[in-house]
Amino acid sequence: MRKIDRYVMSSVGSATFLVMVVVLSLDFIFAFIAELDDTRNDYQTLEALMFVVMTLPRRIYEFLPLGAFMGCLVGLGAMASSSELTVIRAAGVSIRRIVWSAMKPTLLVVVMGLLIGEYLAPPFERMAQSQKAIAEGAGQNVPSASGVWHREGDTFIHLNAVQPNGDIRGVSLFRFEEEHWMASATHAKQAIYQGDHWQLRDVSTTELSRDGATLDTRSTQRWDSGLSPDVLSVLIVDPDDLSIAGLFTYASYLDEQGLLASTYWLAFWKKVLMPLGTAVMVLVAISFIFGPLRSVTMGFRVFTGLIVGLLFKYMQDLLGPMSVVYGFNPVLAILLPIAISAIAGFVLMRRAG
Repeated sequence: MRKIDRYVMSSVGSATFLVMVVVLSLDFIFAFIAELDDTRNDYQTLEALMFVVMTLPRRIYEFLPLGAFMGCLVGLGAMASSSELTVIRAAGVSIRRIVWSAMKPTLLVVVMGLLIGEYLAPPFERMAQSQKAIAEGAGQNVPSASGVWHREGDTFIHLNAVQPNGDIRGVSLFRFEEEHWMASATHAKQAIYQGDHWQLRDVSTTELSRDGATLDTRSTQRWDSGLSPDVLSVLIVDPDDLSIAGLFTYASYLDEQGLLASTYWLAFWKKVLMPLGTAVMVLVAISFIFGPLRSVTMGFRVFTGLIVGLLFKYMQDLLGPMSVVYGFNPVLAILLPIAISAIAGFVLMRRAG
């Protein structure tokens, strides 16, 4: 019996690995081509290649659920096509035992996903985004398109790039008064954290009034802000690319500041429930093999798997923003596609049994 378990596990595991290699290779090529469109200043072909390489952990994390789903579909599908599953069942092995054997590689994928998403992908993503922004000219006296916006009270803050050591390149502060009147605009080429405040360097401040504008330049200036390097390390990365701990920290910080945190809570619950979603998608793949896709060609199985995987992803991508716009609990937006897939998988498995 253990030999059968190991054989099922190796079939599913090797198919998952093959799917991941193919998908990541294609994604790497397309991502590199897309980055070439952003080349300017010091951000050229070599820097674009390094950016794609450094964001590879994030891409692996994103494709692991799809790899587990397609790997199970391809691995068990090949066994079904060669009648190996029929022989295994004729030998007295129950469907439940086969399902558990096929699920074991998925558990490994889930653990890998949690480790990569929590400890590997976020720091590499921060370094990649920071180096790209600096190469594109983050110290310029202009808010760059690759930077981030934040608000503290009546001041709107734009940061062109945050370096891995916590220093900021390109700081723009826009302070507003009553009736949406912009009272001042400050730009600094660099900001260094001093423990309880920031020290701005090469600072130029334009004070605006009804009578005109005045310009003041300084070599250094103190800037008191609730933003710390730890918070900034979260702020510069897209919510979907953050760790679970980072998402919780920053979402809680936004709640304390009275700012909208629904996007970060949505990403938080999406990552927390990712293992459950991956297991459910693998269950759906297994139910297909024992159900409607038992005797079809491998090409049709792959096509069906892609359609189902895309439908699952699009449901989450649609319901997620809807929860932000309409204000319902983001947990429901993540759980609903998982619940629908789980019900479909269990129904198909009961029919197959």
